[in-house]
Amino acid sequence: MTEEELRAGGPTAEGPTDARTADTSNPAMGGAAPGAGGGPMNAQVQQLKEYVEQHPDDAEAVLQLADLNFDIRNWQRAQELYNHYLKLQPGNPNVLTDLGISYRETKQFDQALNNFREARKLAPGHWQALYNEVVVLAFDLKRYDEASPVLEELRRMQPSNPEVAKLAEAVARQRSAA
Repeated sequence: MTEEELRAGGPTAEGPTDARTADTSNPAMGGAAPGAGGGPMNAQVQQLKEYVEQHPDDAEAVLQLADLNFDIRNWQRAQELYNHYLKLQPGNPNVLTDLGISYRETKQFDQALNNFREARKLAPGHWQALYNEVVVLAFDLKRYDEASPVLEELRRMQPSNPEVAKLAEAVARQRSAA
């Protein structure tokens, strides 16, 4: 699958896996561009933004605003808010994974990898962090030798997960085409 197909929308084997959901759908992949339109999502973001400005230590509100920015693909703002949340509530592997996805989307691949690995240290069974680490290593950095053991660990952890099987197939195709 090409990078253009990946970015076209819809979750794919090569796409990031959102840690906020139990399945592998990624609401950010189909979201509107930052500032696009004036729909209810932007109104909700604006209202929450004003609240967070007045209550910067309300961790749950900060996280909700970060997630909304993630959903509308406002990656830079999502990064700022996830980092702020982690200062208020450190050690959340889901937030670290979503922050890593935000870094990936802004092509900060090393920082993304750091976040996925930190999430895995905090929660060794956090398969979404492993999944996203494979995505960055294989598809963004083309470091297949590093991706292989991570993918094998993911396959052991999630043997019946169809998204993991799709990822393994996509990595194999990508590697053979390289």
